[in-house]
Amino acid sequence: MSKNILFIVGSLRQGSFNHQLAQAAEKVLAEKGATVTYLDYSQVPLFNQELEVPTLPAVQAVRDAVLAADAVWFFSPIYNFSIPGVLKNLTDWLSRALDLSETRGPSAIDSKVTTVSSVANAGHDHLFPEFQQLLTFIRTQPVGEFTGALVNPEAWATGELTVSEETIAKLSAQADAVLTAIN
Repeated sequence: MSKNILFIVGSLRQGSFNHQLAQAAEKVLAEKGATVTYLDYSQVPLFNQELEVPTLPAVQAVRDAVLAADAVWFFSPIYNFSIPGVLKNLTDWLSRALDLSETRGPSAIDSKVTTVSSVANAGHDHLFPEFQQLLTFIRTQPVGEFTGALVNPEAWATGELTVSEETIAKLSAQADAVLTAIN
């Protein structure tokens, strides 16, 4: 049976460099027999406990997508040497207990195999430790060596990211780690 990997791209911009990196990883996973779905979380509001009950449809939709996935792969830009706010907000929602009467109970992302890749010109050495700490704290299982890629200079003018063979090899190793962890 094919494994379903949920891609969460940390930039809401259409055609973002991180979305283009995700597309390269999708091709790698397809060659390994896995399927990919992309999470649309654009309608998830800023986290607010007053909005938790009843569960908002947008929140339920992202929880359902995460619950249905075998693993979650984040593709994150770097904003001020850190995790983008929209991505941190999403993890705040996903890490909340599904049953709020048991606040330490399982969440939608609890125990999921996770990994992270990023395209940026600088800051991977800041971003990846933050993700490692966050993903461990919210009780996921981070696997593989996180992949950092640089933006090719002409991409700023053309909008087209060139993914190097070296980066493809790193994505392939990362995909192997994910698939091994969920088998």
